[in-house]
Amino acid sequence: MEKIAVIGLGYVGLPLARLFATQYQVVGFDINKTRIAELNSGNDKTLEISDDVLKAVLVADFSDEQAGLICSSTLTDIADCSYYIITVPTPVDKNNRPDLTPLYKASETVGSVLKKGDIVVYESTVYPGATEEECIPVLERVSGLVFNVDFFAGYSPERINPGDKEHTVEKILKVTSGSTPEIGIKVDALYKSVITAGTHLAPTIKVAEAAKVIENSQRDINIAFVNELAKIFNLLNIDTHAVLEAAGTKWNFLPFKPGLVGGHCIGVDPYYLAQKAQEVGYHPEIILAGRRLNDSMGEYVASQVIKTMLRKDIKVNGAEILILGITFKENCPDVRNTKMVDVIKALEDYNVKLTIYDPWANPVEVMHEYGLTAKNTIPTQKFDSIVLGVAHNEFLALDLVSLKKENAIVYDVKGILKDADCKL
Repeated sequence: MEKIAVIGLGYVGLPLARLFATQYQVVGFDINKTRIAELNSGNDKTLEISDDVLKAVLVADFSDEQAGLICSSTLTDIADCSYYIITVPTPVDKNNRPDLTPLYKASETVGSVLKKGDIVVYESTVYPGATEEECIPVLERVSGLVFNVDFFAGYSPERINPGDKEHTVEKILKVTSGSTPEIGIKVDALYKSVITAGTHLAPTIKVAEAAKVIENSQRDINIAFVNELAKIFNLLNIDTHAVLEAAGTKWNFLPFKPGLVGGHCIGVDPYYLAQKAQEVGYHPEIILAGRRLNDSMGEYVASQVIKTMLRKDIKVNGAEILILGITFKENCPDVRNTKMVDVIKALEDYNVKLTIYDPWANPVEVMHEYGLTAKNTIPTQKFDSIVLGVAHNEFLALDLVSLKKENAIVYDVKGILKDADCKL
């Protein structure tokens, strides 16, 4: 039986480790000891894996050919693995430049225990060429081994959709690749053994890397298009959502909706492709135009909220505004790269008093990431304005009337409320 190490137990790594652990011996490795303790107790705070499902694969140790999952922050626990799958985050910095620091550190970790014949598979989103140009040299330097002679590599881009209980990891077709044709077949067979949706073996690692970044770049550009439509139609006093519903009756019209584009994929991946394009002398116009437009939507929403308040003669200075939702998407606790923060920061410039309510977000994480105070309980006061930014199920059943002062407005970023005064 193959023994697999999964490096990084976040939204991507844990579901993958759990899935492999149904058939293989898996060591889930993470440097966050608090996270390891939490998982070993049978609880996943990201809510991607239920307690029952997680506990079903956890084992204290590996005996004979028993499959299962051990979560550890101890390096020696992954020393005897033959596959190392790296699933660490790949963010951008404050200037939107790719930050490969987590990838370098994970490569150093694996390199310190790498042995002849081992295969290292990367799942983290990168630009085409990053695996072989940036990660492999780290593995060679730390291990002292020679690439494609002593050890091998693969790339299989993650396609996890946080909070989605329908499109789980085993139900999403997996792109695979290897550093040689033979290794590609091995990597593909490994994933095929647990991915019920099947696999697609790409001819090279670079092809697989490129496929990943264009998946989310395509969505980013399409959302930017409808965001621009929303700006135009708002000026024309036309309901954007009604227009999209009408246009959607054509069989080949793509059903994208306007909104804030955050998270760890769509709001980040285009910058990885743009960075590589610029390195080889090409300035990507459509990709960066889409990013600029989507990144501007936070300030646009804030300005629309203020304009709507002024139209109803609501005093802006010192106004009480309730923000509903600060996670990057609905029914998910993930606050990484949430664009609701852009809305909040822009509103703060108008000297308003903000209250953030989100039953899904961890207030400690929100404070740590953004220096903002978030509440998990419904406020008891009334507000001059309410901004629905995230479509949590809890908000759909919320009695907004009880939270509104007389003449208060409701701004609906998601376009899901019937009685909103204004929507994106």
